[in-house]
Amino acid sequence: MSVMFGKAKSCAECNLVLLGVMGCGKSALTVKFLTKRFISEYDPSLEDVYSSEEFVDQQPVTVRVMDTCDQEGPVNCERYLSWGNAFLVVYSINNMESFKGCQLYLQTLALHNKTFKPQTPIILVGNKLDMDRYRQVSQCDGEALAARFGCWFFEVSACWDFHSVQHVFYEAVRRTKREGERGGLARAVYVSEDKALLGIPSVITSCYKELPAPATAKLVTVKTSRAQSKRRAATLTLLKGFKIF
Repeated sequence: MSVMFGKAKSCAECNLVLLGVMGCGKSALTVKFLTKRFISEYDPSLEDVYSSEEFVDQQPVTVRVMDTCDQEGPVNCERYLSWGNAFLVVYSINNMESFKGCQLYLQTLALHNKTFKPQTPIILVGNKLDMDRYRQVSQCDGEALAARFGCWFFEVSACWDFHSVQHVFYEAVRRTKREGERGGLARAVYVSEDKALLGIPSVITSCYKELPAPATAKLVTVKTSRAQSKRRAATLTLLKGFKIF
């Protein structure tokens, strides 16, 4: 039986939602987290859900990731607002338009958190750090936006180190877990790829909901030897038109 964090000893579940304009790297981050690989080809017009059995802080967690596809910004967003336990709002540091677009998502989430209690953790993610030489969005701009909406801030690269990407997803799970046990308020903090996280209070999270069934997707099961440990390699259920090498 899978239950809410902190309520029983059985495996917990956590639903993560990635938001952002098309082309900001949401799918690349998702597949990097699931497979350790940088995707070569994918269909950006598909919206799908992934499921992976993870061990976060030595505890088993079923992590479900919704890789959204909003071609016109945050419209018809109830599908993920009512489902997600934590939200990763992604933009590309070399694309100012993606940065402006992510502000619309943050506003939507802020309104949702203000209207419906309790709140859910939000993480602002500046992607494509490998394109730093073409940067259009400064680190200070990202920090300021995170501070404005009271969320955490990371800069990562989907095509660089896997552990940095994994760290963002795991931190979302940790914050969901912590706020299932105690309430609190979040404040902005910048975390780059080579810096450790600080222990800072977070926002509150809600209960877990059933996984929605994607309308169009081809089910693919992939086995990956993510962690070189004694536990079995995770079995990943991928629901997207990806070509993974």
